[in-house]
Amino acid sequence: MSPESGEAAVRTEQDVVLARQLVRRLAVQAGLRLVDQTKLVTAVSELARNTVIYGGGGVMNWSLQQEGMRKGVQLRFVDQGPGIPDMALALTDGWTSGSGMGLGLTGAKRLVDRFEIRSELGKGTEVTISKWN
Repeated sequence: MSPESGEAAVRTEQDVVLARQLVRRLAVQAGLRLVDQTKLVTAVSELARNTVIYGGGGVMNWSLQQEGMRKGVQLRFVDQGPGIPDMALALTDGWTSGSGMGLGLTGAKRLVDRFEIRSELGKGTEVTISKWN
């Protein structure tokens, strides 16, 4: 039996790939349907990449959750980067601080059941997401 929680480094592009692979296994273990596995892995890809590119690297804390008969995966991405100066703007569809399509945070938010973000200038950003079966 695998652990119910853990932490993975998210500092390089290779770590993004490893985070995706880990979350795919967790989603299967939690009993998520294939479409929900894909949604969760896509959200993880966006958030892990943001952690590396904008946050200067950080960690992904993960845990398997259970509420009654429902099972799920909870993930928390934490970095000590510069923080997000304008949260409303960062959560606007189409806005990007880089060369991407501007769908990272808003896209991730739409793909999961729970999305919470906290950011403090000069201290970093924390994003918590959950997906349930």
